[in-house]
Amino acid sequence: MILQENPFPGVCGRVCPHPCEGVCNRREFDEAIAIHSIERFLAETAGRYDLKPILTRLAAKKQRIAIVGAGPAGLSAAYFLALLGYSCDVFEAMPEPGGVLRWGIPVYRLPLAALRSDIANIEAQNVRILTGQKIGSEFLQDAAGRYDAVFMGCGHSRTVKLGVPGEKTNAIENGLQFLGQLRQGNTIPLLGVSAVIGGGNTAIDVARSVIRCGGKAVILYRRRRRDMPAFEEEVQMGIEEGVELRELVTPLGITTDGAQYTLTLQEMKISGEDSRGRANILPDEGKTRELRVERVFKATGAEPAEDWYNPPDKTKVSLTLSHTILISPESGPALAFGGDLTNETKSVAHAVASGKQAAMALDIFFHGGMEAIVPKLAECRVGQGPSLSMEMYMEGSRRLRNTHVVSYEEINTDHFQFQPRITRPRLLKEERRTSFKEIDLKISTNLAIREAERCFNCGICNQCDNCYMFCPDIAVIREKNNNERHINYDYCKGCGLCVVECPRNAMTLREEDI
Repeated sequence: MILQENPFPGVCGRVCPHPCEGVCNRREFDEAIAIHSIERFLAETAGRYDLKPILTRLAAKKQRIAIVGAGPAGLSAAYFLALLGYSCDVFEAMPEPGGVLRWGIPVYRLPLAALRSDIANIEAQNVRILTGQKIGSEFLQDAAGRYDAVFMGCGHSRTVKLGVPGEKTNAIENGLQFLGQLRQGNTIPLLGVSAVIGGGNTAIDVARSVIRCGGKAVILYRRRRRDMPAFEEEVQMGIEEGVELRELVTPLGITTDGAQYTLTLQEMKISGEDSRGRANILPDEGKTRELRVERVFKATGAEPAEDWYNPPDKTKVSLTLSHTILISPESGPALAFGGDLTNETKSVAHAVASGKQAAMALDIFFHGGMEAIVPKLAECRVGQGPSLSMEMYMEGSRRLRNTHVVSYEEINTDHFQFQPRITRPRLLKEERRTSFKEIDLKISTNLAIREAERCFNCGICNQCDNCYMFCPDIAVIREKNNNERHINYDYCKGCGLCVVECPRNAMTLREEDI
């Protein structure tokens, strides 16, 4: 079921910030379900027993699609296009696929074996990945006649410039390149203090890696800790491991002094908050300080490595969706852009969503034209947000579900007992500081089952038979063959007792249509 919607359960079960748990109804009762832990458990169990998924695949189509970039967006687009029956070639400049998953996330968060397992499942769907293939701007013209569409999922791999004096010297090192060297297996012993400029996940990963390489790390961030785009859990673990965080400072310049560097830091002050609650900042005039360090890493965000990766000006765009931009030129292949190139939120989950949406949009475009894309995608929307279901798009059973999103107030909590959320085993901070071993450990089968049993199953009948037992008119009929339930309206008088006693709001009561 997971693989029908997400080809990266082993990856997302580790590095996704799991925002789904933030809206889990169980959170209002005691604690949210540990969704990401269960997802990782399922991926590991499938790998351990070599379980191969039987996925629904549509008949082969004549169109061929080229994917530029084998990161999470590109690989997801290829995976879902393959399920829809298309032949895909994925072009990747690096020697191995994975993009930021392979070269930008430390192994203590994402072991190589877990990533390769998910990628192997993608390749098993007849997705061809061509590594070591650096693509130039002429590719879009050369693709005409060979491919019917091109998906651009190149990601952001070039660190944004600081724009301060001293930046062009060898004083500042690229944080992404540093992480890439570590992912290549290069051991980099570090001594002394390293300054890390930035507040995103890359900055946290660099700082925590510096600690593991034997050095000390100081993160310099221009806003407050609560404003950092990095995942809060990663920030907290970094501080536990010895990372120092200095808030409301930004570099003014960098000078070299022998084997050390001196950073001149401008102190910042807060002048209100923006619409998202982040601090608006201004230089606190006259207040500066200096910091002497042995190394300086830049991790201040990223941008496309080549300008031609970007989508064209919005005025020239044919269709802009929540995660994808699709262009239908007068001649040549259709162009789709996704991943970091289009997503405001740079995360693996959003990249996967972008690849899925692109696959659906291209399929609709080939068969119904540009004007059919938006209404068709709306039929596959889950809830009120932008999330789309591939299982619904392929006309699976999920399309028959009620589209209503069940709220906590609609759950009959009298039928549930308080039960604590499982505690995920984790290496001690003393162990984490000295090695790149995976931090979060496996959970047992018993723990996974116990955690799954905590789920409310909101809006989904699990055959508890409360409706059958509480019905005073014996109007609820149990089918013997398929275990379904239905109402015999010749006996039902509409008292609504069955609806009230349904623990998970799987039933609704409304006036009969006349």
